[in-house]
Amino acid sequence: MATQELMLPVTGMTCASCVMRVERALRKVPGVAEANVNLATEQATVRITDTATDWTRLKTAVENAGYGVIEHAPDDTLEEIEDAELAMRRADLADRRRKLLVAALFGVPLFVLSMVRDLGFISPWLSPFWAANQALMDTGGPMSMHYPARADYLNWLFLALATPVQFYAGSDFYRATWRALRHGAATMDTLIALGSSAAYLFSVAMLAFGWTGHVYFETAAVIILLILVGRFLEARARAQTGAAIRALMGLQAKTARVIRGTIERDVPLAEVRVGEIVVVRPGERIPVDGILTQGESTVDESMLTGEAMPVEKQEGDTVIGATMNRTGAFQFRATRVGKTTALAQIVRLVQAAQGSKAPVQRLADQISGVFVPIVIVVALLTFAGWFFLSNVGFTQALIFAVAVLVIACPCALGLATPTAIMVGTGVGASHGILIKNAQALERAAALTTIVFDKTGTLTTGKPSVTEVLASPTQHAGDQANDEATADELSVLGLAAAVERFSEHPLGIAIVEAATARGIPRLTVTNFQALAGHGVRANIAQPQQRAVNAPLAETVASSTLLVGSPRLMQEQGIALAAWTEQIERLQHQGATAVVVARDAAVVGIIGVADTAKPTSAAALTTLHGMSIKTVMLTGDNVRTAQTIARQVGVGDVIADVLPADKAEAIRRLQGTGGAVAMVGDGINDAPALAQADIGIAMGGGTDVAMEAADITLLRGDLRAVAQAITLSRRTVSTIRWNLFWAFAYNVLGIPIAAGALYPFTGWQLSPMIAAGAMACSSIFVVTNSLRLRGVKLG
Repeated sequence: MATQELMLPVTGMTCASCVMRVERALRKVPGVAEANVNLATEQATVRITDTATDWTRLKTAVENAGYGVIEHAPDDTLEEIEDAELAMRRADLADRRRKLLVAALFGVPLFVLSMVRDLGFISPWLSPFWAANQALMDTGGPMSMHYPARADYLNWLFLALATPVQFYAGSDFYRATWRALRHGAATMDTLIALGSSAAYLFSVAMLAFGWTGHVYFETAAVIILLILVGRFLEARARAQTGAAIRALMGLQAKTARVIRGTIERDVPLAEVRVGEIVVVRPGERIPVDGILTQGESTVDESMLTGEAMPVEKQEGDTVIGATMNRTGAFQFRATRVGKTTALAQIVRLVQAAQGSKAPVQRLADQISGVFVPIVIVVALLTFAGWFFLSNVGFTQALIFAVAVLVIACPCALGLATPTAIMVGTGVGASHGILIKNAQALERAAALTTIVFDKTGTLTTGKPSVTEVLASPTQHAGDQANDEATADELSVLGLAAAVERFSEHPLGIAIVEAATARGIPRLTVTNFQALAGHGVRANIAQPQQRAVNAPLAETVASSTLLVGSPRLMQEQGIALAAWTEQIERLQHQGATAVVVARDAAVVGIIGVADTAKPTSAAALTTLHGMSIKTVMLTGDNVRTAQTIARQVGVGDVIADVLPADKAEAIRRLQGTGGAVAMVGDGINDAPALAQADIGIAMGGGTDVAMEAADITLLRGDLRAVAQAITLSRRTVSTIRWNLFWAFAYNVLGIPIAAGALYPFTGWQLSPMIAAGAMACSSIFVVTNSLRLRGVKLG
């Protein structure tokens, strides 16, 4: 059955429970075969089988569940949709920043003043009436708090400081709680709202009714402040999730030069029609996909194919939109435009991969959905049990319930992951390893297979001269007696003299090699570029002058031809003596550049993209960590296997088109275990997004780095092993953090509910509960800070 995939940008989600509710709402819509919601990207990916189920019906289902969908017209371009989402996320980030600043501005002074008073560094600021009435206090002094809470003016100051934090900075928690309650659900926001509200309202009641005891305004404010810090960091990361898509879209040309009638016209890209003739000049980006009809050139397709070498294009060859024309001018017939181009398909592949969900995330969603209602039910049962089944009274029963909510409030749970992530990512940054989010660190710890792109990842990504071969003799004209020995430097010098006028990467590599060896420049005239084949020129060299010979006779001019073996064959230059050497170079993964002088081959230069010096050591380290390594490249099998042997890659997957790289990653994922992809090119973006972990080289494209989860700034593959080591240590820390956070709740909730009260008369007051909660948070932070001492090598 044919299916269609739709994507909805969803707003208002705050936790895993929200994700589950949106997914359930979408799956109930008739015609929906599958619905996946990604909290990090705030995207719902829906696969439908019924054509009657359109975007509007899905939007209505999401809104009925209590969430929003960013509006856009059905004919809006991907770029327009991304711009709308970016504007929404920026506005959300600005709103979170304002609320966080308010929470810090009022909450920090409140916490400090409350703590210094409770610790006895300052005395309660009692009203004159209560200060004079010392009979209401025992010999323990003011800190015994045997006086009405309203008698201490500091409590009223605490109320003034806590109120804006509670109702402005914490307003999102209340809105989310109300939205969830309307649909009969509960989220982490519900628990945060109940816990902070219980502490705040209990304290207000203390002041309003003149009860004696401690107020907990600082507890309510600190709960909100800590959660807002985590939410702000999360929102800031989410604001960047669309950068990879926007970078991809930025590659395409804005206009195209088309022939309409007999006139060349520049038109917007959206107006190009299939079948039209498009004109491209040197240095311009090809606007759409098509077939070349006139002219020839070399095209840089590295952004899509990963190949460092420009591709020769002649009549009948296919050209790809967003690639760069290097040398000649040509015309082509448009075959794919708009959303059907290769670039648009890559954009969709990245979006689909980013919208997918890992199994571990589903498990976390389920655990989160159970935890919140359990805590709420325990608090309600605690109050009801003590109020109706004992004679402790309303106040004592309420204190028990408040203690349960306060000690169970997920501060430590909320800090368990972000604190470890913050320290772990900081350690990684100091080693040139940038980690995008917590999911990246968690998944990297479970990696069993790492897939490497070849060009620019395992190799330098830049052609260089690897070998120069010279003939035993070189003939000058027909004078056999004037033979001169030709060494490697002379061959390299001859080729560099001509290639200085070329912009081809092979020519640039030859010139750089000659310059590095200090070879002097030779005089060149009548330079001619032979598109797709090589270059031709006349070269003049000083000769030994005979006695009384005219000056003009001291300079000998000859024709130099530098290019491919195919060029030499077309020019009738014999290559039989060099066949073995050419095949050897090609077997080694190098390109053979033939140098011929006056119709005779004088040497061959091997140019190749060489392996990075650190690649072999990096792969050896990974093999020692029991990680399987694979090379995934669009290059030919022979070249790929040559590089694989040099660096020690386990398996090779070659001749892979850009759109097929993500599929290759999916096949590896299907064999079991977590798979990482390491790459640096735009063609790697779908594979980077599809992989469980995408790792981008810092010297690569912005698109690759945005699509990846981890970026290696140094471009040194040894950092891959360092990133995995850091991930494993961080995940271990997170697990211990979560264990102790849950342990505090498991041990603290029964005590807070009064389990020991009937036997010992001792109760866990809300103040002690808040202290236990603070201790759990301190332990989590301290344990996370231990990551700063991890040794990555």
